[in-house]
Amino acid sequence: MDFTRALITGIADFDFSLLPLFAVFVALEALFPRDRTLTSVAARLRANAPSQLKAACFWVVWVPFAVLTAVLFQAVWSKLGVKPLLPSLAPTGMPRPVGIVIGALAAAFVGDFVYYWCHRVQHRFFWRFHAVHHSVRRMSGLAAYHHVTEEAFKIALYALPLGLVTTDPYALPVIGLLLGWQGNYLHSPIRLHFGPLGRVIQDNRFHRIHHSIEPRHFDKNFGVFCTLWDWLFGTAYFPAPGEWPQTGLAEHPEPETIRDFLQMPFRAASLAAAPEAPCPMLGQARSE
Repeated sequence: MDFTRALITGIADFDFSLLPLFAVFVALEALFPRDRTLTSVAARLRANAPSQLKAACFWVVWVPFAVLTAVLFQAVWSKLGVKPLLPSLAPTGMPRPVGIVIGALAAAFVGDFVYYWCHRVQHRFFWRFHAVHHSVRRMSGLAAYHHVTEEAFKIALYALPLGLVTTDPYALPVIGLLLGWQGNYLHSPIRLHFGPLGRVIQDNRFHRIHHSIEPRHFDKNFGVFCTLWDWLFGTAYFPAPGEWPQTGLAEHPEPETIRDFLQMPFRAASLAAAPEAPCPMLGQARSE
């Protein structure tokens, strides 16, 4: 009964939390588009509506799988009684508010380190599933969806190793919400960016390079919070002013129906990862 209650409550809470997120990005992309070909807000809303509605449907399908995976993981994790080595990264001897802020930011950087390597493993070994995310050609805050199977990989590659070290920053109040919204912002084609701060904290210009179909951008910008780990491990590509590449997969359209969304990893044999490529791209054969 507790498991069922946790599952139902989790799904309802997640679906409810998507409503303000969707509303914000629908508004931002109509008010501050990078492409200003359409001059009226109403025209932009109409033009964006089909892809945003499709993405919203995919999110609704994805949520039960994601919540089920998280609830199962939490049940097993709690039963094992595993405690993180450093539950809090807040320094001692500092005023509590300052310590909380520093600890939360430190957790975000550490979490991004683990996610950076999780992301690289997804590209190397689980590309056919991650390719659903990269297939999106009309990127937006709503079209930041992943295939339903990816949550299981993230549990193994992100949540479990991070849980041995410290608290997941996504579970922290405020910082978790901001990180979640940043993930959607990274995929949004709005002209609002972080300016010079974008050299440290990722904005949508930096992450778009990761989705680019241009060969010079392949295997770049794997982090999702900061640029530090890409810089340290040689995968950072800082875009030039105005650099805004096309995105998607050269030989595979993005899913158009819920059936396409669910079946794409199993139906497209050519999405299998090439063992010699650190990140399978499809253009000359591969494209990210």
